[in-house]
Amino acid sequence: MDFSVKPPGGSPSPSSSTSSSTSHRLKSAVTPTATAAAVSDRDPMHSWWESVSKQRSRILALSSLLSSDSHSEDGDVSPISSLADSDRPALSLLSSRAAYSLISTSLCDPSSGSGSDPLCQWLYETYLSSDPPLRLVVLSFLPLLAGIYLSRIHSSDSASLPSLSGFEAVLLAIYAAEVKSRAGKPILVHIPDLSQPSLYHTPRNGVDKSRDSNPVASVGVLSPQLEPQIAVKSTKRAGIVGVGLQCYFKEISQMPAWSKLEFCNFAAAWAGQDCECKEKIDGDEDKVLAITNGFADSSSLNGSSGRSLEIEEDLERLAIREKEEEVSSNGVVVGGVRIPLPWELLQPTLRILGHCLLSPLNTEDVKDAASNAVRSLYARASHDLNPQAILATRSLVNLDASARRDAKAASREIVNGSSSNVNTPSKSKKPEILLSSK
Repeated sequence: MDFSVKPPGGSPSPSSSTSSSTSHRLKSAVTPTATAAAVSDRDPMHSWWESVSKQRSRILALSSLLSSDSHSEDGDVSPISSLADSDRPALSLLSSRAAYSLISTSLCDPSSGSGSDPLCQWLYETYLSSDPPLRLVVLSFLPLLAGIYLSRIHSSDSASLPSLSGFEAVLLAIYAAEVKSRAGKPILVHIPDLSQPSLYHTPRNGVDKSRDSNPVASVGVLSPQLEPQIAVKSTKRAGIVGVGLQCYFKEISQMPAWSKLEFCNFAAAWAGQDCECKEKIDGDEDKVLAITNGFADSSSLNGSSGRSLEIEEDLERLAIREKEEEVSSNGVVVGGVRIPLPWELLQPTLRILGHCLLSPLNTEDVKDAASNAVRSLYARASHDLNPQAILATRSLVNLDASARRDAKAASREIVNGSSSNVNTPSKSKKPEILLSSK
């Protein structure tokens, strides 16, 4: 209905009726979609409510897939459907240990990962929703999903495994989103020329004035240009999983501790098990690694036969012996196994482990698990004679050892300071004299 404003005289003016009819025509020409988009752009409350509604619908869909009356490890009832009533449903799901336990139990099921797996379909559709909090939820399960996927692919009986197209669909969704966000560009690292002075240093050998006054910084490729993929081929598998781990690393500050702990455990399993040399990296026993790869001093080889037997025993003890695969009743691998570690997969793995080692906000469980994983990867790199991996893993081992020494020294100083304060006799204070002017 068209309303017009009447002037005090009683009859409507021509200008008012004309403007009213024009506005009516403009309103009828605007489509509902454009109106909703305009309202969403103008009103942040509308966009917030739209995001919350999307999160609640996804959580309720997840609740219908899983048993809502399950109990957590502590015995507390925490149905997933109740998380939808929160003001921030996705972040509540992200920080719920009970919800993570339920979902991880479903992902670890021997029949999981197929194309008809409803949980994989939920993860796939949730990541495609483009809602940032919902994407964080999907990324928090990436260590578990990637760990199970790679372990099953590289297990001894991988030929008899069921289809893992559900896992691959989630990995491809994350990969495709990263390809789109990079817009065909690689990730570069600009390394400054240290021969030129800066705000933070002066070159030791002085400034070479004969060189260009405006040197071009060296450029390193952290991640190459990504190509779109429609399937997970065996030659592209490590790269696709590595890109997913890079996405996880970008949001690692918002990931829960149990997700980081899951990744550290899988990283240690990927490196290989039962290598005693990883326990003797620190301290004076570091020399044991000198014979890890089968090299020893000629003097020791030319010595007595007893010395030769000792070396053979050491080599046998230091050899990597893979842990026996944990296999379920129907022949599906449950835990992690030793897998190939090309640099495109190892690099994001080490970046995540570096955060788990050195971030002050991480729990001690996460730091200890990351320390074990880094030492396992260093032992693996030493056995494989991989110089690039040896340099990266050994650097993390040294940083971890230094941080732990500093923490012990700080705690020792606190203990010594408190004990000295207790044993030191305190002098009696003189009574305070208040001076007052007359």
